[in-house]
Amino acid sequence: MTGLSVQTENLVKNYRMGTGEVSVLKGISLSIGAGELVALTGASGAGKSTLLHILGTVDRSTSGVVMIGERRMEEESENARANFRNRSIGFIFQFHHLLPEFSAFENVLMPAWIHQESSPSLEGRATALLERIGLGKRVQHRPSELSGGEQQRVAIARALLLHPGLVLADEPTGNLDTHTSLEVFHLLRELNREEGMTLILATHNESLARFSDRTIHMEDGRILDKAPGGESETPVVQ
Repeated sequence: MTGLSVQTENLVKNYRMGTGEVSVLKGISLSIGAGELVALTGASGAGKSTLLHILGTVDRSTSGVVMIGERRMEEESENARANFRNRSIGFIFQFHHLLPEFSAFENVLMPAWIHQESSPSLEGRATALLERIGLGKRVQHRPSELSGGEQQRVAIARALLLHPGLVLADEPTGNLDTHTSLEVFHLLRELNREEGMTLILATHNESLARFSDRTIHMEDGRILDKAPGGESETPVVQ
């Protein structure tokens, strides 16, 4: 699948708290082109994760428009949203959420197994992805036998198994040391170019955000700026 464009218009998200409401997103309007790598920055509580949850169709906005590709997501039924999410969106989290009793290979295949799919082509895809991320010799290792960086690489491969057009990464390097964070970001940048998917990366790490195609900065539920990433090359891993 080629990358999916993302557009929002006046996106608002409120949560009921007791007898009142808390406003988390306050009129977010943005446009992200197919195949872009966009860094979403801002302090904790700025609304980054809430925005990713809505873009990933796991939550609904209170009001506003979300367009992913040609689909207006707030008009879709829950079943249609779930099918679209499972087929077209990949998720990478700060905590990798690998299943401890399964090998790296089996964890990567999990999205296909959820769909009750199993085929030589998907197994080949899982193997190829593990080889591509440098774990070709560790496909049968369980998460407890892998380092934190290796576990996050498995989570990246899992997110890409079904060729999603959109990948959402929520602080994917938040639990990694500086060197490993650079390695993981470098890998995401390369995969973004090779696979062609649109990648939206929420991060506190401003030094990594500089190497995205574009940075969108959030504060208190609003977008403050939509600046270019500022660098043309990915960071060098020392």
